[in-house]
Amino acid sequence: MADSLVIVESPAKAKTIGKYLGSKYIVKASMGHIRDLPKSQIGVEVDNNFNPKYITIRGKGSVLKELKDASKKVKNVYLAADPDREGEAIAWHLAHYLELNEKDTCRVVFNEITKQAVKDAFKNPRKINLDLVNAQQARRILDRLVGYKISPLLWKKVKKGLSAGRVQSVAVKLIIDRENEIDAFVPEEYWSITAKLNHGGVAFDAKYYSVDGQKRELGKEADVQEVLQAMGESPFTVAEVKEKERLRNPAPPFITSSLQQEAARKNGFRASKTMSVAQQLYEGVELGKEGTVGLITYMRTDSTRISPVAQEEAKEYIVEKYGPNYSPEQPRVYTKKNSNAQDAHEAIRPTSILRDPETMKPFLSRDQFRLYKLVWERFVSSQMSSAILDTMTVDLASGKTVFRATGSKVKFAGFMKVYVEGNDDGTVEEYKFLPQLAAGDVVQTDGLEPKQHFTQPPPRYSESRLVRTLEELGIGRPSTYAPTLETIQKRGYVAIEEKKFMPTELGDLVIQLMEEFFPEILNAEFTANMEDNLDHVEEGTEDWVKVLANFYESFEKRLEVAEEEMKEIEIQDEVSDEICEKCGRHLVYKMGRFGKFLACSGFPECRNTKPIVKDIGVACPKCGDGHIIERRSKKGRIFYGCDQYPGCDYVSWDKPTDKPCPNCEAMLVEKRNRSGVKLQCVSCDYSEEVPDEDQEEQA
Repeated sequence: MADSLVIVESPAKAKTIGKYLGSKYIVKASMGHIRDLPKSQIGVEVDNNFNPKYITIRGKGSVLKELKDASKKVKNVYLAADPDREGEAIAWHLAHYLELNEKDTCRVVFNEITKQAVKDAFKNPRKINLDLVNAQQARRILDRLVGYKISPLLWKKVKKGLSAGRVQSVAVKLIIDRENEIDAFVPEEYWSITAKLNHGGVAFDAKYYSVDGQKRELGKEADVQEVLQAMGESPFTVAEVKEKERLRNPAPPFITSSLQQEAARKNGFRASKTMSVAQQLYEGVELGKEGTVGLITYMRTDSTRISPVAQEEAKEYIVEKYGPNYSPEQPRVYTKKNSNAQDAHEAIRPTSILRDPETMKPFLSRDQFRLYKLVWERFVSSQMSSAILDTMTVDLASGKTVFRATGSKVKFAGFMKVYVEGNDDGTVEEYKFLPQLAAGDVVQTDGLEPKQHFTQPPPRYSESRLVRTLEELGIGRPSTYAPTLETIQKRGYVAIEEKKFMPTELGDLVIQLMEEFFPEILNAEFTANMEDNLDHVEEGTEDWVKVLANFYESFEKRLEVAEEEMKEIEIQDEVSDEICEKCGRHLVYKMGRFGKFLACSGFPECRNTKPIVKDIGVACPKCGDGHIIERRSKKGRIFYGCDQYPGCDYVSWDKPTDKPCPNCEAMLVEKRNRSGVKLQCVSCDYSEEVPDEDQEEQA
């Protein structure tokens, strides 16, 4: 008979842990939080030390009855929610409901769900950490005060359904500020000169570097002509050659934000998808005879720390698999990425390095495999030796000018044998060495290429770039990034165009009002300091009630001013020329989470909606009568189809072009990859590279 009840958050986690603990333990799931602040009211007694009024979450009745009944039949109850603030709060709420003694050692935590880690955790249960609970309560109450005090104001003054939040408001402001930078950006002209050179049959490029011993910027075409005149007819002669070794170090193991960024770059995952798949890998996957095993450590962390046991296992694997040269003499220790890191858990790593991705592949879904491969390779590479690069810099003189050529090659791959971190722009670093050159060598000139450029505005935020910026500013914590990005889209404050965030008119309006009446909420430094205060509560060095009181004192005054002075704003829908085919009224432009769409102005009597059609100017290759238009799937992904649908069912994920294949005259479609854009025939193997305008402009 079982004598202990173990409560976790999810059935998947319960299933995995249950197999490890055996018949003396009953393992059940609470299905997340069981109590929360009520949705219908603020639920916080501001004048009574911010006392929260928790209620049982609707729909949890049967789960709670099952847990209560089970707790009465056992000697011990263990609360094994996740090892973070949210998990500690869940354990505390369960302890209250089940009438457990908070001073009992009923709390069990583990950073990975493996047999040994779970058994070790149950040998060392502890009391519920009230500092962690208070930090979670303080954040929850703080966000409730901001949301439930400002949101009704926005409903009354602007429109129903709006919301305001600490982290989400700063995120939207960042996106708006970036858009304003782009709008205000004035391109500046500049030029480059590339010399196409050849020595011993090896072609290489050299870039203009200086004239008359001074670096001069090439701001206009006249500057280029001056350089060309200074060169005259002189050949290129090697003036100086510098060769040296350069070490390249591996990236640290993943933390939550870097995992979200890299999964976006390499897998195209949204932040929410990354966290969902990571949760599955953490909670456990069925591995045939081995049973259910958690494949990665806890995925909500801002620490790059690795346990000595995992480091030793990694060292043995690397030496055996790649050789002793690929393992550094001393284990790598990575410092905190920023001073705000809590360092509460290890970095994200595989629970066993011996479970390599290819071995795990048959047991994983496609998304699980791709994310696990990323985590495994990143961790292994983080424990490997530095790469050694041979670099060469050559200055070549022609008349009064100097051109410079650089090259490098990998002398020792080190960690690069396993993994190299991606870039936001999708480019891959190329290593190209120069021919053997010595001072005095005269090289062959195959031509000069002067080229005009214009400076580019800063890029719009992608999900990964925005997460990185929020982290650098100290705004939010690992668990907040994904839900924040989801919220600002659901509220219609931002839209995504070509995987980049763009502010909507609604978002711009709300942030203008927030800036006028609640500037501290939008102040990145203020928000970061608040995160620090919550960390101090967790550490037991700050009183959570005092933190809330300090915030609310000025916030309450701002609320009073806003209530009096904020003017009512009526948002007028932009009327289109199109008529609703159901009721005859005009359709108006609306903003949804995937951008603008058309809706009937007679809403709610008429709920007709339709997408905004974008004709790409290509005839349908299937029916010949229709035109190809850009459409969006239910998940917001762009695809292309015939405007005669459902009469013609032609669809394509790749953008069709009006250029025929030179081999078979079939249609060519655009295929985008990290190196640019390629035109690919739909019928034969013909393809051709074309320059990606975005990358060309940034070069």
